[in-house]
Amino acid sequence: MTKALSGLAVALLCLPQVSIGRPADPLERVEPPFWWAGMHEPQLQLLLYGENLAGLKPSLSYPGVTLLGSETLGNPNYLFINLSISAQAAPGTVDIALLDGERIAASFAYSLRERGPGSAGRRGFDSRDAIYLITPDRFANGNPDNDTVPGMQEAPNRQAPGGRHGGDIAGMQRHLDYIADLGFTALWPNPLVENDQREYSYHGYSATDYYRIDPRFGTNEDFRRFVAAANAKGIGVIQDMVLNHIGDGHWWMDDLPDQNWLNGTGADEITITNHALIALADPYVSETDKSQFLRGWFVDSMPDLNQRHPLVTNYLIQNTIWWIEFAGLSGIRADTYTYPDPDFLQSWAERVHREYPNFNIVGEEWTRSAPLIARWQRKENGEVTGGRVKSMMDFPLHYALREGLAQDDNWNSGLTSLYQGLAHDFVYPNPQRLVIFGGNHDTSRLFSQLDDDPGLYRMAIAYLATMRGIPQFFYGDEVLMESPKHRDDGVVRGDFPGGWKGDAVNAFTGKGLSDKRKQAQDFVRTLFRWRRDNPVIHRGRLMQFAPHDNTYVYFRYDDEKIVMVAMNKGSEPATVDIDRFSEVLAGKKRARDIVSGNIYPLSRLELPARDVLVAEIY
Repeated sequence: MTKALSGLAVALLCLPQVSIGRPADPLERVEPPFWWAGMHEPQLQLLLYGENLAGLKPSLSYPGVTLLGSETLGNPNYLFINLSISAQAAPGTVDIALLDGERIAASFAYSLRERGPGSAGRRGFDSRDAIYLITPDRFANGNPDNDTVPGMQEAPNRQAPGGRHGGDIAGMQRHLDYIADLGFTALWPNPLVENDQREYSYHGYSATDYYRIDPRFGTNEDFRRFVAAANAKGIGVIQDMVLNHIGDGHWWMDDLPDQNWLNGTGADEITITNHALIALADPYVSETDKSQFLRGWFVDSMPDLNQRHPLVTNYLIQNTIWWIEFAGLSGIRADTYTYPDPDFLQSWAERVHREYPNFNIVGEEWTRSAPLIARWQRKENGEVTGGRVKSMMDFPLHYALREGLAQDDNWNSGLTSLYQGLAHDFVYPNPQRLVIFGGNHDTSRLFSQLDDDPGLYRMAIAYLATMRGIPQFFYGDEVLMESPKHRDDGVVRGDFPGGWKGDAVNAFTGKGLSDKRKQAQDFVRTLFRWRRDNPVIHRGRLMQFAPHDNTYVYFRYDDEKIVMVAMNKGSEPATVDIDRFSEVLAGKKRARDIVSGNIYPLSRLELPARDVLVAEIY
């Protein structure tokens, strides 16, 4: 041992105790704030931020942890420390000193935690699940004390559609029984990390701190406890992550680590993306168009991260792993998935898959094009290549459902849109892994889009509950929440009735709900609770028959059960020609209506006008 190291060891023994992952002065930040022993990937890179750190040299001594070196950038206030954590490293506290020559200029205690049992083998969400999507600020206010947080830019204003309304993690946790009772087994909240923006901060897609839950929602520990509480009720939690951009209020923006940390920052103006989703697939694309798509800012308040920068890549990958491990996540929904650099997406998706082979990620590619969606989906047991992930949001079927039900029927619209949209499944590696939905936080409300027609609404709900794939349901659609048909985000993300003290209507208890809204809620509850317990919907085969005279029929079936879904969009009752479906129904005699429980003979089956039948066949 050299004299310098011997002196360091003595000095470390004399250091005051500091909280785990919290640096002593002059350090302001260490990210990730802590890590785990026993991860698959041994290398870990720490970002340290504080005044004039770049000239300091890290030193440590801990069994199984090796200091590989450090890196600096153009900004002297950042220091990146590279570690290797062997499989033999035990959980504990790693004391790290930053040396100025032989003098300890700063030091901090870095925690290596013990992983939870079975963490690496956790199951991600799949077609056995049904997802309930929540905009947290608009669901329920469980802790009014955190509505206003000193030092944060935006205070609550429930009267402003685009303002903060006070919903939080405590509100979601309080109503987990309601969500479970509806039949949902997965929960996707819009992003919960800090968004300390001047306005629209409830929205969540403009992160200002990747490692901190927004205090107006709660704390990191609140989120971890919420996930555990959800898991205890059979509900997995999917975290909404944004890899492409940050908010212009992010702490980096006051002191960027490097001049190349961001994309699209010219000398005089910001480059905005052209949103040309086809660019990455276009065999004739110009580099100009491709570059603008990948490197332009999403909007002028969302700086675009340069994922070609290796330290940005490491930061985002480690942040994802950190949240999965810390919170106990069951999935990730990746916002604007195709906008980041493709090589980065490959590294990111492959790393998550290595750490958690059974985990699931669903990517957002907002397009009507089935081939574009298919381009980003990997095979069930295939390797991760090109950034492909198991699941994608099925926007093509989303449009087919909403427009197919709302439009008049003819040879290429109405129910034919549903039929033809589903037929495009031949382009997908695994359509059963797609996430299907009738609406989300960026679309108009489903009931409003269907002209407030209860019959069309029931058809849409039945379709989501029985179609192949993984259904995602937007909070409040079960009680017919409404919005304009044109995009109006603040209204679409309206307050869930009963989520605030003093609400006249309470959809959690049924108090004040109209009969029409109660019936809709009961319909959703009946179908999704039934779906939860029926493997034939989770993994059964699918056969559809071309629409005929305003009716559309398809079947889910396996070796044990047959389920028929029959829609009648017409204004008159329709008689179903059972003989037409003999290849599925041969030898079957009865149909049991899932909703009413009534049993009908298959010799003659009539569908009420403007309604849908979901029936088990015997």
